[in-house]
Amino acid sequence: MRHNKNFNHLGRQAGHRKALMSNMASSLILHKRIETTLAKAKALRQFVEPLVTKSKEDTTHSRRVVFSYLKQKEAVTELFRTIAPKIAERNGGYTRILKTGFRLGDAAEMCIIEFVDFNEAYTLGVVPAAAAEAKPKTRRSRKKTTDAVEDATVVEGEKKPAKKAAPKAPKAAAKVAAPKVAKKTNVGKKM
Repeated sequence: MRHNKNFNHLGRQAGHRKALMSNMASSLILHKRIETTLAKAKALRQFVEPLVTKSKEDTTHSRRVVFSYLKQKEAVTELFRTIAPKIAERNGGYTRILKTGFRLGDAAEMCIIEFVDFNEAYTLGVVPAAAAEAKPKTRRSRKKTTDAVEDATVVEGEKKPAKKAAPKAPKAAAKVAAPKVAKKTNVGKKM
């Protein structure tokens, strides 16, 4: 019996389903919006929203926990650096699902799943204060250097006349005008 075991298995074994959710969550985090089927989007929302909540607290432990689910360094970095500061004051509901119609091949219901705060059409270009103040963190402090241009002094002296660049222009035009010949290949021929 399977009483009270009511989540969508998506027609996959447990390992395949975990890999699917991990890859889809990483793609969503990196691209901020992906197109998928409605069933996968609903399962992905349940998978990714606790990870986004976990990313609000930027500690080594929370990074390791999120990495154990996502398995991609770039996605974890993107989540903690850009997404977490932008959704800091939001208590939940970080993603939105927009239905887009039906797929031609099998009539599966398609949709777009995206992060709520990363769609300019809905947010009207309003940037939260926490995201505006956030600066990328580095492990080492960087010393501020003065430009050598500011310290240099201008010396006035003889000015040399500029040479004409007219002879170079026709050569460049000749190179552009030459057509390129494609190589012949044996692709598609029976041998």
